[in-house]
Amino acid sequence: MRDVPIKDHQIRLGQFLKLADAVEIGSDVKLLLGASRVRVNGELEDRRGRQLIKGDVVTVDGTILRVS
Repeated sequence: MRDVPIKDHQIRLGQFLKLADAVEIGSDVKLLLGASRVRVNGELEDRRGRQLIKGDVVTVDGTILRVS
C-alpha cells in the first residue's frame, strides 16, 4: 500500500489518480473508470468526481493507494 498525501481534507477521484501517477493524462481517468478497473474502499467506482477523504483506499489494477 502506498500513501499519497493530499493538501486539503478531500480530493476528487480523478484528481487523486493523476496525483498518484496512476494515469498520465486526465482523459485516461475516464477509460479506467469505464473499464471497471478502479475500486474505492473495496467497491467498484465509475464516478470521476467522487470525493475522497483521508483514509480512503483506492485500488487500480491491483495497486493499492491510500489518501493521506
